[in-house]
Amino acid sequence: MGTDTVRTDAADEAAGRRREQRGWYFYDWACSVYSTSVLTVFLGPYLTEVAKSAADADGYVHPLGIPVRAGSFFAYSVSLSVILAVVIMPLVGAAADRTGRKKPLLAATAYVGATATAGMFFLDGDRYLLGGVLLVVANAAQSVAMMLYNSYLPQIAPPEERDAVSSRGWAFGYAAGSLVLIGNLILFTAHEAFGISEGMAVRICLASAGLWWGAFTLIPLNRLRDRRRPAGESAGTTAPGLRQLAATVRDMRRHPLTLSFLLAYLVYNDGIQTVISQASVYGSEELDLEQSTLIVAVLLVQILAVGGALGMGRLARRYGAKRTILGSLVAWTLILAAGYFLPASAPLWFFVLASGIGLVLGGSQALSRSLFSHLVPPGKEAEYFAAYEMSDRGMSWLGPLLFGVTYQLTGSYRDAIISLVAFFVLGFALLMRVPVRRAISDAGNPVPDRI
Repeated sequence: MGTDTVRTDAADEAAGRRREQRGWYFYDWACSVYSTSVLTVFLGPYLTEVAKSAADADGYVHPLGIPVRAGSFFAYSVSLSVILAVVIMPLVGAAADRTGRKKPLLAATAYVGATATAGMFFLDGDRYLLGGVLLVVANAAQSVAMMLYNSYLPQIAPPEERDAVSSRGWAFGYAAGSLVLIGNLILFTAHEAFGISEGMAVRICLASAGLWWGAFTLIPLNRLRDRRRPAGESAGTTAPGLRQLAATVRDMRRHPLTLSFLLAYLVYNDGIQTVISQASVYGSEELDLEQSTLIVAVLLVQILAVGGALGMGRLARRYGAKRTILGSLVAWTLILAAGYFLPASAPLWFFVLASGIGLVLGGSQALSRSLFSHLVPPGKEAEYFAAYEMSDRGMSWLGPLLFGVTYQLTGSYRDAIISLVAFFVLGFALLMRVPVRRAISDAGNPVPDRI
């Protein structure tokens, strides 16, 4: 084979890889709108109001005959969706690895989630049970689809490109979340000018997230390729979800350094997720800030997370992903310390805090994903990313528990927010102990020059 032919083949391969990467970015662009507009901003308060309208004189609703306080219905629905996802993810991940057919599974889960989200348009009156079912389906489907999406990363990006590719994916997601949230807030705040009620505005915002998700999912489905297993290689069988999870954990014990990184990620990511979920409570209850201030802060986080993800991706190319993540954990600790001393009724300082969160949020998550991709044994991408996604979504309960217990014991949200420093300090210590170069080699993957 001539030199020119080899160069042409290499150029064609690189072009094909870039095409897949661009398609891959667009799934984050498609589905992040659900996380931002639906889960973070609109659905919780709206579904709670719908549940309250259906409640009895004591403030309880009765799904399937079970008494549930209306104010807890949204939280319980989210918890149920996480349990469902934990059961399904190992099953789907193992099937994806054994058959090599990730794309049909990604399409199925994405469109189940998008359809359920679009169906939230019909959530009005006292239809709280419909809202709960749609939330459970959409949230579980999004978790499973994200697991499949993440598992493409080792296949579409060589080791030296993964930090940058993962960071761009997160940046695409935050950019989409910001863009749609701006449109949603215009519709919501000016609903009277559009001739619609506030409830109708919320329902349109919810449904538009589902339509956006479904429409832009067509791009990755068009560009991503399935990698079929070689002929003669056993496809195996797929065990029920929890048994498959146990099998995955047993396999991960053969790669203890990969498991060590996952433990570190579980700890510090629990802290990150708790800060995100409790920041609005801290702002409203402790700092006495208006709802409009909190919504603007969410938007500010989304916008700055785009630049933060890309900027930390560049830092990783210079200093390595592990060092950059460790630096971000130091930054998270300083942010919480600053949050403890924030004065009440001072929106400007809360916006400064939100800016700090935005700058480290996207990079922390993007680089954690790319670093984990180096630690996954070849051929087990979806199976291992199922465990990773469960660490991301299914195990983030210790932080809220610590936050709640601290507040209950002290009566201070300032003490509650500073208690979360423990997750970043412990996560830092655990990550420091992981020899990532040896972990990558033990997983059977090439070790990048800088990691």
